[in-house]
Amino acid sequence: MQRFMNFLLAGLLLLGIGSAPVLAEGGKQKVVYHVNYDDTKHQTAALRNIQNHINAVGAENLDLKVVMHGDGLALLLYPDAKANTKMKMANADDEMQAKISGLKDQGIEFQVCANTLKGRKIDAEDDLYDVSKADIVPSGVAQLAILQSQGYAYIKP
Repeated sequence: MQRFMNFLLAGLLLLGIGSAPVLAEGGKQKVVYHVNYDDTKHQTAALRNIQNHINAVGAENLDLKVVMHGDGLALLLYPDAKANTKMKMANADDEMQAKISGLKDQGIEFQVCANTLKGRKIDAEDDLYDVSKADIVPSGVAQLAILQSQGYAYIKP
C-alpha cells in the first residue's frame, strides 16, 4: 500500500497537481521577496531577479512585495545618513535609487520593518530613499508570515 501511495504522489507531482502558482484576485501571482542582508552585490542581484520576474510574467500579472528588515534596510539607506544610524552599510546611491524607482514604477511595493527603524536609529523620512508611512510595517518577519498566510509565495534571493 505504501508503495502505491508513493507512486500516486509521484504521479500527481509530475502532472503538476498541488504545485499551481499562487494567484491573487484577477489571476495575479502573489510573491514576497525577503531582503535582510546589506551586501550591495547581493541586493543588486535581488533587484535584477525581481525585474526578471516582472519580465517573465508581466507587471500586470504580478502582486510583488519586497520586505526588508535588519541589514536589508541598507538597500534604501542614503550613504550620507549612515553615520547617524546603527547600520554598517548604506547602499541607496543614485544607481540603486534608479533601480528601485524603476521597480516601483512597475507596481512593486517595498515594505520596511518598524522594529529595525527603531533599533538601528533610522529616520524613515530623512534617512531612507522614497519611503512613506504606508511602507512601514510593524515587524518585517511578522509581515513575511502574514503575507505567506495570505498565499504569497516566499522568495529569498
